[in-house]
Amino acid sequence: MELHQSIHVLMASAALQGHLNPMLKFAKCLISKGIHVTIATGEIARHRMLKHTTTADRADPSIQFEFFSDGFDLEFDTNTDYDSWINALSTKGSKNLSNLIAKLSQRTKFSCLILNQFVPWFVPIAKENNLPCAVLWIQPCALYSIYYRFFNKLNEFAILQNKNQPLQLPGLPLLNFEDLPTFIHPNAYLCFQKLLSDFFSFLDEVKWVLGTSFDELEEEVLGSMNGGVVRPTISPIGPLVSPFLLGKEEQVGEGGLSVDMWKADDSCLQWLDGRDMGSVVYVSFGSIIVLSQEQVDNIANGLLMSGKAFLWVFKRPSPEESTEGCTVRLPDGFLEAAGGRGLVVNWCSQEQVLKHKAVGCFMTHCGWNSTLETVVAGVPVIAFPEWTDQPTNAKLLTDVFKMGVRIRKGDEGIVSSKEVERCIWEMTDGPNATAMAKRAAELMEAGKRAVEDGGSSHRNLDLFIADIVGKKGTKMDANRVYEIA
Repeated sequence: MELHQSIHVLMASAALQGHLNPMLKFAKCLISKGIHVTIATGEIARHRMLKHTTTADRADPSIQFEFFSDGFDLEFDTNTDYDSWINALSTKGSKNLSNLIAKLSQRTKFSCLILNQFVPWFVPIAKENNLPCAVLWIQPCALYSIYYRFFNKLNEFAILQNKNQPLQLPGLPLLNFEDLPTFIHPNAYLCFQKLLSDFFSFLDEVKWVLGTSFDELEEEVLGSMNGGVVRPTISPIGPLVSPFLLGKEEQVGEGGLSVDMWKADDSCLQWLDGRDMGSVVYVSFGSIIVLSQEQVDNIANGLLMSGKAFLWVFKRPSPEESTEGCTVRLPDGFLEAAGGRGLVVNWCSQEQVLKHKAVGCFMTHCGWNSTLETVVAGVPVIAFPEWTDQPTNAKLLTDVFKMGVRIRKGDEGIVSSKEVERCIWEMTDGPNATAMAKRAAELMEAGKRAVEDGGSSHRNLDLFIADIVGKKGTKMDANRVYEIA
């Protein structure tokens, strides 16, 4: 391993678990190459990290954390007022980060600033401080292609005016309206649409775009961006997951590398130990989605009707996170009716759960972090998408990766109990269950190979590092990564 002890990079992220975890895992990759890393994020992350002591337990002590005010207090609920959150982060948060960088630069010379696409206002801060800028794209490469083509008007998106007209984009299967990322829906999520529009307007000031995916997973869409169509194109350096998921068993003792904003209930791992191989349906919808009472009832009834063992992460808000009227709960007598074959926990160490031999399929919201984790764990999915990139991720999981089924919603957007039961049957006993499990296992092995010496992501990462250290003989071109003979 070639070490670059004089190189120090700064990463900046909003204080959201799904944004911080890819940064943390990327930081570990860089540290393994001898590069120093500082991660700057909002104050609320400090509060939750200290509360659950997760970072101290799981993060490498060589990662330095710095915190800045993102413009709102610790009690502010970003899920209830996205406009205020984005406005505060883009103004006060950006100013405070700039001040922090000025302060840190007095004692540390940074080689580059690494951020993700959801804090576009940080890109000019890099320029102000004479720092090259890299973006860690924390969604699939397919989303980078879709958004790039949409915001740069490279393709017609007539589907947004006529939902019955499918969309064909290079490197992707035919997309229906329900497959599109919700942030480009007309008159919906306008604050996020503006955020992404800002990002692509700043893209000329970004030197590198790095993906958390890997070449073999999204081969066709990556090929469609070559030849200068999309600049800079995206270079995958993933899958960005904890090392033990990639077969590095010596890392298991670390419990996975993550920032958990909520305390994990690890008793579920002991519960899984008592279950047969591949017998458990794991259900989790991430850290943000809040389901209606009707939807919770239907999922619960569907799990009972399936007759399968299940582990359900049902996140109950803590007192400081609770909002007025938040009364969603499990149906009365639900666990008693399950007769011991079900367990419900508030939060868990997801990567360890997915790695467990007892887990046979994963009912997931299809967030990209969860998608990568289930791909690398080799666990097929029941896709239950809600918003942002999740509908497109569900399309990839079912039609491109071919390792899952997509749940069908009713006219009111609610999934019925019988639909939950049907999908569980499809994944466990249906005629295509074996083929989907086999495909999941194949992608698991491909993900492991990508990060091994000489693998596609290993090469891309080495070329990025060579570029930031100024090593002669290598270059990461704005159009595609390559090595100079």
